[in-house]
Amino acid sequence: MLWKGRRQSSNVEDRRGQFVRGGTAIGGGGIIMALIAVFLFGQDPLVVLENLQQQSGAVQRSDQPYQPSAQEQEVFNFVKVVLADTEDTWGQIFQQAGQRYIPPSLVIFTDMTPTACGTGQSASGPFYCPGDQKIYLDLSFLNQLQSMGASGDLAVAYVIAHEVGHHVQTITGVSSRIRELQSQSGRSGVNALQVKMELQADCLAGVWVQHTQKRTQFLESGDVEEAMQAAAAVGDDNIMRKSGIPPRREAFTHGSSKERMEWFNRGFKARTLEDCETGV
Repeated sequence: MLWKGRRQSSNVEDRRGQFVRGGTAIGGGGIIMALIAVFLFGQDPLVVLENLQQQSGAVQRSDQPYQPSAQEQEVFNFVKVVLADTEDTWGQIFQQAGQRYIPPSLVIFTDMTPTACGTGQSASGPFYCPGDQKIYLDLSFLNQLQSMGASGDLAVAYVIAHEVGHHVQTITGVSSRIRELQSQSGRSGVNALQVKMELQADCLAGVWVQHTQKRTQFLESGDVEEAMQAAAAVGDDNIMRKSGIPPRREAFTHGSSKERMEWFNRGFKARTLEDCETGV
């Protein structure tokens, strides 16, 4: 992926090292359970974050200066380029539709940070908070992504583009429509609707790649395959297996590896945004 020397978004909040936990630290087991609760069993990230906060104490501002490594700072710069590309590409798409795109902010943090959706924790993975229309990302998640079998620049870009997809759903009213339907559904119905929303965000990530490629010619050989590998890595069935849990369709909240790859690819080949309709 060609990214060096290109525009970096100024719509990024760097909160690395700014906040610490005032209380007992959460062990690795607690983090694993939080990940399972959020990604596999459909628990509201807000609830999980609030529970973690109760266990670990209040968030306090740290006085210690944060010193990132040169490698981490390069990743930080890369993320700002990706966000800039989402701003430019979605701005163009919305303009062609006669609308104005208002981009989200991206908050880069370490360990934890306050959000409009509760206390953001690294344990929850990257997430979009509709309450403040910000995306939250601890760069350490990218190491976890690599350990799950997904690596490369476009794998990282896919993660960010997926969360930006949730922002697009929010500002176009899709998210509120799904939440209303979920409020009228039982547990299995809630999860099924959540899967549809997540798969649409995957499709929107594919749309972003396609339109950005037309606009900038930023792709290199193997990039799309990297994004497909990332989509497969974060499939519910794959995560369940790696967690030692037999995959159960009724517990899916994001879709299987196959579905996530298919919907990303659908977006990459889409002619219109209607091709990303998942039936909600």
